[in-house]
Amino acid sequence: MTDVSREQVEALLGGIRDRYLEQDLVSAKVIGDIALKGPDVTVSLVLGYPCGGYAAELAAVVKQTLEAADGISHADVQVETRIIAHAVQKTLKRQEGIRNIIAVASGKGGVGKSTTAVNLALALHADGARVGLLDADIYGPSQPRMLGISGQPVSNDGRSLEPMQNHGLKAMSIGFLIEEDTPMIWRGPMVTQALEQLLNDTNWGELDYLVVDLPPGTGDIQLTLSQKIPVSGAIIVTTPQDIALLDARKGLKMFEKVEVPILGVVENMSMHVCSHCQHVEYIFGEGGGRSMAEQYHVNYLGGLPLDRAIREQVDSGNPTVVADPDGRVAGLYHDIARRAAAQLALQGKDYSARFPSIKIQSV
Repeated sequence: MTDVSREQVEALLGGIRDRYLEQDLVSAKVIGDIALKGPDVTVSLVLGYPCGGYAAELAAVVKQTLEAADGISHADVQVETRIIAHAVQKTLKRQEGIRNIIAVASGKGGVGKSTTAVNLALALHADGARVGLLDADIYGPSQPRMLGISGQPVSNDGRSLEPMQNHGLKAMSIGFLIEEDTPMIWRGPMVTQALEQLLNDTNWGELDYLVVDLPPGTGDIQLTLSQKIPVSGAIIVTTPQDIALLDARKGLKMFEKVEVPILGVVENMSMHVCSHCQHVEYIFGEGGGRSMAEQYHVNYLGGLPLDRAIREQVDSGNPTVVADPDGRVAGLYHDIARRAAAQLALQGKDYSARFPSIKIQSV
């Protein structure tokens, strides 16, 4: 029996496709190391996104494929996650301690953007990432209730606020600083300043992802986010309805103009499944989100049903991913979060830290 070669192993790995990167393992450049010892093979895979339970599934597929090949008697497969910082807008530097900021946006209100944002953040955390959630909706903050957090943040140093925490997430919202029924009667400059302070004056610590739940529209807050906050990518949430899609397209084009990569489109309320007869009805139309993604050549991350349980769970402060972690809908959120993080993993690395700062001093 001739010893197996590295080329043979790479050829076999080239035939295995990562579900979320949507590339084979060789093209995706996730092969960390290949060790050969006679008929035994050890392969390490390094994924750039938190993969949770998918790691064991992928390892099993790779192991089965290798051991079915001639010349290989045993394969040991190790899968690890290594999340790096990715490039942001050219005029900005990455936020210290935060590897990636992901904006979750919609052009229109009422499409379930905040519910989607909190569940995606929780899904990333459940898959092993360090995650924070910034509620950027100054006029209508909803994340304190959705996360089941009450009380006010404290400051240990007199300069920065400690983020509030629940379900493993670090969170900050203007809703923690005011009474729930207090209206925010502020003009644009005050709102944008508040957003910058919530981001910069919070002691986030080390995060792999900071998910920013944006208010609907393309106004002052969105402009501030795109011009002053280093964003690695954006997720657009819409429903299949034509009116929602019109506004979602505006949000997508705004991010394109300011050179923030679009990680993909999420279609919320895609369909309703009757709890009694399981009949599927497309209340708001069908396929609008997927068509929009195809039109603008961005990734379609997935669709979510119109489900009463989703609403009840976020209203109670226990979003679906933590309330029913093994349920079908939580599985959809996990798939969407992994696809978005995988799209980000395929993007360029942030090299800004390598460049020295130039300081001009008068002599």
